Amino acid sequence: MTTSHPDYSRQSFLGPDAQDRIFRCVVGVVGLGGGGSHIVQQLAHLGFLNFRLFDADAIEASNLNRLVGGTAVSVKEKVPKAQIAATLIRGIRPHAIVTPVQDVWQNHAHLLAGCDLVFGCLDGFDQRRQLEAATRRYLVPLIDIGMDVFRADDGSHAIAGQVILSMPGGPCMTCLGFLNERTLTREAAAYGAAGPQPQVIWANGALASSAVGIAVDLVTDWSRSLRQTVYLSYRGNDGTITPHARLPFISPGPCPHYPFSECGAPKLRPL
Repeated sequence: MTTSHPDYSRQSFLGPDAQDRIFRCVVGVVGLGGGGSHIVQQLAHLGFLNFRLFDADAIEASNLNRLVGGTAVSVKEKVPKAQIAATLIRGIRPHAIVTPVQDVWQNHAHLLAGCDLVFGCLDGFDQRRQLEAATRRYLVPLIDIGMDVFRADDGSHAIAGQVILSMPGGPCMTCLGFLNERTLTREAAAYGAAGPQPQVIWANGALASSAVGIAVDLVTDWSRSLRQTVYLSYRGNDGTITPHARLPFISPGPCPHYPFSECGAPKLRPL
């Protein structure tokens, strides 16, 4: 039986039971800076009501160029980013159930197991690999977003980014070529070549909006078209988001890096 929700009438095209699905969905957001803050704001507007938020840092003045919900007062008071996100959500949806964690997610990984989907908004490539391994173990879909600014030989700059849906059983970020042993170190060393972790609010917003759209489709299946691997490439200089050029060459078969036999809680083998 479906329920009518007049407050959400403008998104009724998502389906007769879509809003109930959104209400029930438990979302984890790891990283609450430029990308993560956009995501929690958009999810709250859509009616998501169950959040588990992870970020160990407090806001700094340099975050104000991109952190949604951040203010001069919160900088002065050194408010944790997790608390800023929680306040932002509750300001939109006062009855939301929000668990803000001011710590690294690895110390509270069990909270991810209770999520229906997780957003990864992390800077580090190794951090991405760790988070993907955890969500694969718990059979939770992971939507990863990220951006960087690269400097060309002629001194010009280019903004690039990605949105990747890592579905249990499907191609992982290693299968997609985004993470691999040969390039992890090189990519990590090159990260921030145009400055210390360069970020801008419009690029973060574009990537976050694409990620939220994927999440809504996962929860509601409103478009009935999300059946393939999702790996989107963002070109900030011309404002385009398109399927990544690698996609036609990716095998649709089971992921060899995270087999289903390794999912679930770790089990001790008898001696």
